[in-house]
Amino acid sequence: MAPRFQFSIHATDGKARTGTIAMRRGEIRTPAFMPVGTAATVKAMKPESVRASGADIILGNTYHLMLRPGAERVARLGGLHKFMNWQRPILTDSGGYQVMSLSDLRKLTEQGVEFRSHLDGSKHMLTPERSMEIQRLLGSDIVMAFDECPRADQPRDVIASSMEMSMRWAKRSRDGFDSGGEHAERSALFGIQQGALDEELRLHSAQALTEIGFDGYAIGGLAVGEGQEAMFATLDFAPGQLPADRPRYLMGVGKPDDLVGAVERGVDMFDCVLPTRSGRNGQAFTWKGPLNLRNARFAEDQQPLDDRCACPTCGTYTRAYLHHLIRSGEILGAMLLTEHNIGFYQQLMQAMRDAIAEGRFAAFASDFRRDYLGGCA
Repeated sequence: MAPRFQFSIHATDGKARTGTIAMRRGEIRTPAFMPVGTAATVKAMKPESVRASGADIILGNTYHLMLRPGAERVARLGGLHKFMNWQRPILTDSGGYQVMSLSDLRKLTEQGVEFRSHLDGSKHMLTPERSMEIQRLLGSDIVMAFDECPRADQPRDVIASSMEMSMRWAKRSRDGFDSGGEHAERSALFGIQQGALDEELRLHSAQALTEIGFDGYAIGGLAVGEGQEAMFATLDFAPGQLPADRPRYLMGVGKPDDLVGAVERGVDMFDCVLPTRSGRNGQAFTWKGPLNLRNARFAEDQQPLDDRCACPTCGTYTRAYLHHLIRSGEILGAMLLTEHNIGFYQQLMQAMRDAIAEGRFAAFASDFRRDYLGGCA
């Protein structure tokens, strides 16, 4: 029988690592990018197409699924995997991000967060215990501890107080997860490091999480407006504060050059809405930089989006046709660009895994930045 959760590091190159997370629903190759399926769907893609892109795991969101269709309903229908026809691992966010992003609709206390639904204004209470229950009902493979994600521009004492409360919530999440019976025996729980850009607060958070004990550790509170330079400066120390024998997951990141820079600093897992959202808005990522397919210069361009890309979109359609679809508002345009972007991200992750395994990651990262940031696709 496959293990509940096992992380093996196969090779390192500087701080960069490549390995495998083995779980009952399959293996996750790291560094890994998880397409975001917030509402039980990776927008504009069929699950079988997501898998064909090379994705080993996707992400779902506790807050959104709690509201619609409801965790209890999903459980009655056989769980999230059956509901959305995705039989590989799923990681579920805890709902903690919405503590920040929906701040106008919530009331925060030590007990948890009282939300007003952005759908109909109904009240809901989300606590560490309730978050664990919802993720259990969904049947999540990797469960995230419940936390608060403060803005990095707040005063240090506010960030410190928030981080300390998140650590208390982490312990309650651990206890709630452990009481989950059979689900706890077949899934994994990740803690979330907080502390914004402050090295001392991040260290305190890492020590508290390590004392509680988790299967993996996420780096939270970044990619929330602080900019790439500040994010990388934090990643220069934050991953190294976390246990080296466990996966390190940078939440909500990011652009292709963000991913390369974060892997360079020791990060193993990522998620972000950018490839799907950009696809719906006419932007394609390529090895020579992003393209805006709305631009008139593509109206008669018969090249593929990216001649280095192996995705079905690049193998079949021209830039001119994709430009036409996007300018015409055709749904197919969003579908094809999303398929390309998800495929490109998975090819980028595979290229990084190969470069680390072959001991040439520094050269790969340098060449990538030269082509991606200096390219004119």
